[in-house]
Amino acid sequence: MHEQLLLWGVIILAIAFDYINGFHDTANAVATSVSTRAIQPKHAIMMAAILNFFGALVSTGVAKTIGGDIILSPSFVNSEVLIAALIGANLWNIASWYFGMPSSSSHALVGGLIGAVSVSVGFQALDWSGIGTIFLALVLSPVIAFGGGFFVMVMLLWLFGRRAPFTLNRKFRRLQLFTAAAMAFSHGSNDAQKSMGIITLALLSAGHLSSFEVPLWVKVVCATAMALGTAVGGWRIIATVGRKVFRMESINGFAADLNSSIVISLATMLHMPVSTTHVVSGSIMGVGSAKRVTAVNWNVARSMVVTWVSTIPLSGLVSAFVFWCLRGFGL
Repeated sequence: MHEQLLLWGVIILAIAFDYINGFHDTANAVATSVSTRAIQPKHAIMMAAILNFFGALVSTGVAKTIGGDIILSPSFVNSEVLIAALIGANLWNIASWYFGMPSSSSHALVGGLIGAVSVSVGFQALDWSGIGTIFLALVLSPVIAFGGGFFVMVMLLWLFGRRAPFTLNRKFRRLQLFTAAAMAFSHGSNDAQKSMGIITLALLSAGHLSSFEVPLWVKVVCATAMALGTAVGGWRIIATVGRKVFRMESINGFAADLNSSIVISLATMLHMPVSTTHVVSGSIMGVGSAKRVTAVNWNVARSMVVTWVSTIPLSGLVSAFVFWCLRGFGL
């Protein structure tokens, strides 16, 4: 009975993580289209919520990476460890949302798992090869997004730069609806799977599954939680991503969303968890730099980088502390 309650605790916290991830990362899908007034904020958020839901159902490769490539064996974890990891990740997400900083939910979850497992079993339980691959994907994806955003923007300026700005932006404002939709779908396809991986790992370690295959009900519940969270809307972070990094016009928003959706979709196909927040921010910085290096607010960008770098160690420390508290209470 005790173990069942703890298992339900993991499931509820994982669903909460997806919900928080939804409103925390709403900015990723809609910030550019809202800031350029391509679509009304409420309509943008509802579109993102629906496409997040369907995107979350397309595959489970990222879920298997989160659940299978950080820890060497499911036998090394139990519900207490996963509860500590999820609490640490959720607390970090809420704190960064409150202060309006677009930090990474992916980093928070990876850091939470590493911190909780390290104090419960030890560093020897961690799959350092898998962690290295995940870390490489998390680090390289914003760099690739920056380069891709710069390239896409240069190409668009080369192709259309001689046209009248008013006419050009009016046409690209319409096209932004398609790139914002692609961005929302790709976001759901990568981010929602992370909670699926945690729930499946909990079911596997508790003996309810014989192999790491994500049950259908887990897919639907996680997809629904992310969609509902997205519908709430993360207005604080939308303001930071959409307005404070770089003052965008429609052609810039189109370029950023197009590039971000391609990078995230490729990562999902490779079963790699990436930070959609980092990818979108990297794309926006790349697009802004293509126009003019000084067009980017590098002070805000610097603050984002500090948040990105600190997420894994700080969420790991929070999760480690939570595990010590759970152990102290005899849970």
